[in-house]
Amino acid sequence: MRVTEHDTVEDVMHDDPATIRAFLDFGFACVGCPLASFHSVAYACREHGADVETFLSALRAASKARSPLTASA
Repeated sequence: MRVTEHDTVEDVMHDDPATIRAFLDFGFACVGCPLASFHSVAYACREHGADVETFLSALRAASKARSPLTASA
């Protein structure tokens, strides 16, 4: 999965649930947030004081490391 800063938080978590771990590791309270469908990854990074490129790298690493149970999703 190729995540960009323009993707919505909800789309990223929905398309690859393994990325949820990165959101939690960075202290983002996005999981279950009703605004996740409106906010981009870049916006979430600004709101939480995270570097966009660092966070995108973490999302991509989480996506690559996903378990076999989520790999077919």
